Amino acid sequence: MDGLWRHHDDELMTAGKSWSEQLAAWAIPSEILAQAPTSPWIHPVELFEVAANVNQRTSLSTELALAALPDGGSVLDIGCGGGRGAIALANRAHLLIGVDHQQEMLNKFAEAAARRNVRHLEIFGDWPANAADVPIADVAIAHHVIYNVSDLEGFAKAMNSHAKNRVVLEAPDRHPLSNLDYLWLHFWNLTRPNGPTAQDALEAIREAGYEAQIEYFDDDPRPSGQSLSMEKQVAFTRVRLCLPDSKDAEIRTILMNRIEQPRKLAAIWWDTQ
Repeated sequence: MDGLWRHHDDELMTAGKSWSEQLAAWAIPSEILAQAPTSPWIHPVELFEVAANVNQRTSLSTELALAALPDGGSVLDIGCGGGRGAIALANRAHLLIGVDHQQEMLNKFAEAAARRNVRHLEIFGDWPANAADVPIADVAIAHHVIYNVSDLEGFAKAMNSHAKNRVVLEAPDRHPLSNLDYLWLHFWNLTRPNGPTAQDALEAIREAGYEAQIEYFDDDPRPSGQSLSMEKQVAFTRVRLCLPDSKDAEIRTILMNRIEQPRKLAAIWWDTQ
């Protein structure tokens, strides 16, 4: 029964189903969400802008993508944000293709590519629903996207069909909102889920038929020019936690006294040939 196990209701559970159910457990309780002054599901553009030196930085994810990217090749960046993943490959690539469902992100992607004199194409919409409109590239990447994806099988299938050589996914080892666990407990007495993890994602992707591998590495500090002011950190945290602005001073005190720990990232990758 490889890839299958018994669920609490005695139904057979697949890795893909487990991933989906664990993600669903991150839903914010309705009574908290109902009183939120602002929707907590935000992706501030400031967090995704590309620093000037990003294409001079390397990470394990970048190295894995470069190993499969020919000189003058093409890169498809799914959920591209401001383009940090693709821009790190710009010195070798001839074409960068960004796909995102926020036009502001695509605008930042285009600006970052233009500053480096690299051809670029931006496609607005939700992946993989718009996959038919997206060109195939030598390498397909998706950085910090999979924890927003319930159907990993469909996502991986579309990534695989759009990469000539390799797919590289980068994601935190644990859910990206896990860093707020202690704040949810403090303000709402709410315990957040433990899963899913990058290992769970790997198992779901392998279950879908791809010979994926996983490697772990420590996240780099945010590139210079990417640090956020304390004021914005407080504002973003408040919105994420469904709190009113009257809690700003308390949030600021907590954030200023926190001890930052290096975040562990995972690179999940497979060759498509």
